Order: sequence, then structure tokens, then C-alpha cells
Amino acid sequence: MVSPIVEMGNEGMGPPWLKPMLKADYFVPCSLHFDSNKNESNLFCLDCMGNAFCSYCLFQHNHHRVLQIRRSSYHNVVRVNEIQRFIDISCIQTYVINSAKIVFLNERPQPRPGKGVTFTCEICSRGLPDNFRFCSLGCKMNGMKRGDSELSFWLKPNTNKHSREMFIADWDSDESSTPTKIHRPNNIFNRFSDTFERLSCSTSSGDELGNNHNNVISPKTPPQFNHSNSSRRKGVPHRAPF
Repeated sequence: MVSPIVEMGNEGMGPPWLKPMLKADYFVPCSLHFDSNKNESNLFCLDCMGNAFCSYCLFQHNHHRVLQIRRSSYHNVVRVNEIQRFIDISCIQTYVINSAKIVFLNERPQPRPGKGVTFTCEICSRGLPDNFRFCSLGCKMNGMKRGDSELSFWLKPNTNKHSREMFIADWDSDESSTPTKIHRPNNIFNRFSDTFERLSCSTSSGDELGNNHNNVISPKTPPQFNHSNSSRRKGVPHRAPF
């Protein structure tokens, strides 16, 4: 697997896969699965750096870094929690779509900013709801082309390490994560076992005491009652003589 810490391109405009990702053709029928259902090309491999592909082609990119591209208002977007593992997206306006933060891939020119707009993109002059410099990844790249030394797609070292661990964890199988899940509740399980054992001992000892106590104070078995005499019928009654 290629590390997310990659060298910058010759022009210093970001990792080598960034430009191909921004220029790829998304949401068109996959050329390899043209007759299949749900064959829209909405995936991009950061390791192969080819064109977009559909979900049927995903098996060819096993253990590769793959991003899913989504659509919002006829524009291509990517989720923040996915793209920020690999590049720094600071200074770019984020939006919330379907309860998920996203960023736009390319610029969205706006001829005339709306009324009351305070912040605008430095490249395409699109109105922004918050105090950010750019509206998309492409606009930030164009800002870097102007020679702004404060802009970079590099991730900080700690962020790179954390992002790599997050990415590897996503691809790990359930078997590799099982020991961790089992290891955590060991202390709780041991305490529960000790408590259960003590309760079992106390219960068994209590039963023994109860049995001995019954042997001492229980009365003797009473004699059986003879029902033969009580069940005998009386004779025919005789009248007294006159």
C-alpha cells in the first residue's frame, strides 16, 4: 500500500493524484460495465491515478486508497472525513449535505454575488457563508499557483501518522481487530467471575447449614392415623322398648 505521505508534484501543487482526481470524468457510464445497472463512475483510486471507475471495478483496486465522489447541486464533492486523511483542506469552505461535511472539487463561478454576502472565494468570487478563502480544492490549487507560500496541501507529521492509522484500520479485517475487542473487558469479566464464585460459595454453604439445621430441630414423624376404625359403619339403630 502506498503511504498517504507522498511527495509533492514538480510544481509543488499537491500530491500527484490531486490533479487527475479533479479532472476525472465522474457520473458517466463505466466503459467496462456499460450494460450493468448502477454503473456510474464515482470512485477514484489515489494509487493508480487513472480515470474514475464504478463499483464493479473496485475489486481491481484491493487495498488501494479509493475515494468516493458524490454529487451536490450538479457539482462533484467529496466528504471531509475521507479527503482530509490525505491532504490539508484548510482555507476551503465546507458544507453540510445529508448530515455529512463535504468540500467541492472544482470552482463554481458566480457572476454576481448575492445580497448580504460578506465573504467570497479569492479565485472565482463565489459567495461563501463563512470566513474562508476558497470554495473548492481546485480554487485552493489555483491560489497556490499565484505563489502564496502560506498555502499547502501537505499534512502535518502528526496528522499524517494519525491519518495513516485511520486508513489502515478501515482496511483491516475483523479478525485482526477481534483480539483488541476481547482484551478490553478482561478485567470486568474477571471481577464478575470472582463475584459469581463468591456468591456460589456462600449459597452452597448456606444450603449445608440449612440442611443441618433441619436435621436438628425438625420433629419426629407423627404416627400414622388408623382410618379403619373411623371408617367403620354403625349398625342399624334399635328403638327403645315401650
